Amino acid sequence: MVYLNGNFIPKSKAYVSVMDRGFLFGDGVYEVFPVYGKKIVGEELHLKRLQEGLDAINIVNPHSNENWSLLIRELISYHQDYHNQSIYLQISRGCDDDRKHTHGDLMPTVYMQSTPFASKSKNDLLKGSAAITRDDIRWNQCNTKSTSLIANIMYAQDAKNHQAEETILCRNGVITECSSSNVFIVNDNCIYTHPEGPYILPGVTRKIVLNCARDCQILAKEKTFTKQDLMKADEVWITSSTREIMPITSVDGILINDGRIGDVWSLIYDRYQELKNTN
Repeated sequence: MVYLNGNFIPKSKAYVSVMDRGFLFGDGVYEVFPVYGKKIVGEELHLKRLQEGLDAINIVNPHSNENWSLLIRELISYHQDYHNQSIYLQISRGCDDDRKHTHGDLMPTVYMQSTPFASKSKNDLLKGSAAITRDDIRWNQCNTKSTSLIANIMYAQDAKNHQAEETILCRNGVITECSSSNVFIVNDNCIYTHPEGPYILPGVTRKIVLNCARDCQILAKEKTFTKQDLMKADEVWITSSTREIMPITSVDGILINDGRIGDVWSLIYDRYQELKNTN
């Protein structure tokens, strides 16, 4: 079952008009809510980011946070056979009578679906993952979770073609984020990640990781760092709602810390699991 414009219906019967601006222009925003059992992790933060995205592109939120919570939980209830779920929520500006760049007041198109996902175990993560780096050519409003994702798609496919987990992006010598995740490094037991702003998406898992660092009394700085810093780091991680906190042990074929997983990652990972599993 999926949700489309006020109704829960089978996915096979869910259709939108070819005049929908999400289809024609990628004119919309989206959000992804990770669900463990029936618990939505970071729900308030995700709904806050959804509102910020809608505000950024001037779409009126069709629901209150309370209504969103009810709708998301109803969708979750249709998929109780899923141990973990990823709830994808998309809001486009809606349908017009013809394809044109400008628009008037339109009724937003709202779509939600649930997809099962399995978190990797700590033992699997301890094997490490690989990443590649590429120049960041995206627009200067990356903090809006827009459905216009062609550059991100190209980066993600590039990583797949190179048997890598992710593509880490670099803008004018500074590491920003990845195709679909945030990036952290550790040097001398201090965690670094790019500060919030127009060049990165303010990831919810990213924010939770910073809280975990505080809980573990580990120094964390939202500060820019270079590709050279990345390659010489003691630890490199990527974070997202479905990846959680994933250690990267190879970048562009070069081992990070001789391919060893760091102790700081292990502490943050364990704290994240505690928070995730707390009712």
